[in-house]
Amino acid sequence: MSTRTSSEDPTPVRDIPQVDDETPDELGAFPRLTDDQVATLEVGGARRPVSTGEVLIREGEPSNDFFVILSGTVAIIDEGDGDSGRRILRVHGPGRFLGELGLLEGQVAFFTAEAIEDGEILVVPAERVRELVAHDLVLSDLILRAYLVRRHLLIGLGSGFRIIGSCYSPDTLRLREFAMRNRLPHRWTDVEQDERAEQLLRSLDVAPEDTPVVIWHGEKVLRNPPNAELARIVGLPVPDSVRDATQDVCDLVVVGAGPAGLAASVYGASDGLNTVTLESIAAGGQASTSSRIENYLGFPAGISGAELAERAVIQAGKFGARLLVSAEVTGLVPEDGHHALPLADGGVVRGRAVVLATGARYRKLTVPGIEALEGTSVYYAATHQEARMCGTDPVAIVGGGNSAGQATVFLAGSVSRVHLLIRSSDLGKSMSRYLVDQIERHPRVTVHRNTEVRTVHGEKYLEEIVVENNHTGRQDTLRVRALFVFIGAMPYTGWLADTIALDDHGFVLTGIDAVLARGNGTQRMTGARVPRTLETGRPGLFAAGDVRSGSVKRVASAVGEGAMAVRQIHEYFDRS
Repeated sequence: MSTRTSSEDPTPVRDIPQVDDETPDELGAFPRLTDDQVATLEVGGARRPVSTGEVLIREGEPSNDFFVILSGTVAIIDEGDGDSGRRILRVHGPGRFLGELGLLEGQVAFFTAEAIEDGEILVVPAERVRELVAHDLVLSDLILRAYLVRRHLLIGLGSGFRIIGSCYSPDTLRLREFAMRNRLPHRWTDVEQDERAEQLLRSLDVAPEDTPVVIWHGEKVLRNPPNAELARIVGLPVPDSVRDATQDVCDLVVVGAGPAGLAASVYGASDGLNTVTLESIAAGGQASTSSRIENYLGFPAGISGAELAERAVIQAGKFGARLLVSAEVTGLVPEDGHHALPLADGGVVRGRAVVLATGARYRKLTVPGIEALEGTSVYYAATHQEARMCGTDPVAIVGGGNSAGQATVFLAGSVSRVHLLIRSSDLGKSMSRYLVDQIERHPRVTVHRNTEVRTVHGEKYLEEIVVENNHTGRQDTLRVRALFVFIGAMPYTGWLADTIALDDHGFVLTGIDAVLARGNGTQRMTGARVPRTLETGRPGLFAAGDVRSGSVKRVASAVGEGAMAVRQIHEYFDRS
């Protein structure tokens, strides 16, 4: 059984390649550029000498340049914080380029790059690199792949900022979820478990009752910051950072940045619509919690939901769409023939047309005591972050859909045993055949059919669960260290109140269904015009993806509906 630590300690330096050698780069994180590629980058760039000790990128500050090492060497350094010093993560030599995903997305740097030998570098403005990523297929794949993997490696190393708080604190869970969902490099220290936490807090003049805190750049302390403040510091766009830009009426406002919302953003902006996308937590939606999507068209080897989201965000930005995080919409109000969307922070965004793409959120398991374990050993996502926290301990997964299947296959690659619990007797009832086949063949997966969780046991971390066969009534105890829950979803439509028609489960009705709707909280379409297939009972208000009643709950169909919504918006503009 693996050893569980209360803080997510980074991988020791000795386990990280620190020298720039000829070792094959299997992940694609550290490719060398060819002479032709350097020549392409040099158009719009400039060569200059670099001296030992010169800092090219400084942790905690934005970087506006893309650096290619022509000669000499540059060290990538984690500055550390209160109880950890500087550490060298990697040393780059000629042909290598610096940076990671934040350069393309306008975030601050999560590491320092310092020359440790005299040499020469090529300096290319970040905007020029963004243009190349958008138009040069070879360089785009090379740079984007490297940057995505580097971000993943930084997260695994525990680089970036630190969150210190109790595993029982809702605010600690909120900050951790925001950091994980936005794929921000960080490290969590649990004050309940880590003996060093109290000493570290004392050195920062922070009382335990003042936690959670975020330690930024080793010295700045944020005391229980709202998500928007943390987003602003790392460079994520938040509503108040572009408030002046959103005072005018936008052509298109997209609410939600899951696959449907991102698709609407890409197609809307690429068609020339002034597009703003509002997301309450992080881009990617429910899809970003999937470790690998293997049946998405065009990716025969599969793609993680997080990578798909990152690529879509960059693509939307390429066409000029503005994506704002920590932008929680609280209502929908008609205003002078447009749609006004009040935000939780007091702002308002207005649009000629709106696409509702708020998706659906996983239902929580109603088992006594489970809430106290959420975030420490009960999860509603299965990404590399959660897998790293599980180590090799046995885990249980509840659910019979594709998300549960994808999590099962992913986690079975690292843990000693996966117990998959389904309520029915047929694993293939709601799960794709390719996942069923992989699960049934995997030696470390046990499928428990007709099985439901009755109780969970564990004080600070899950220790065991009691399950019951819903046919025979027999109960068994499974010793597991984590529980993953994927038991269906509920739409995020509570904020819509009585403004549009919803079905009995809260999903948005569109097309003829919106006209025929009856009952409390519904409005019939006025006039003779029948709404388009994705249009709600309110003209100019569309719904796409999982939030829409009758939609196919698949990533590909959500993307398709996002594109269809933009096409129908053009028709709406032409006829209104």
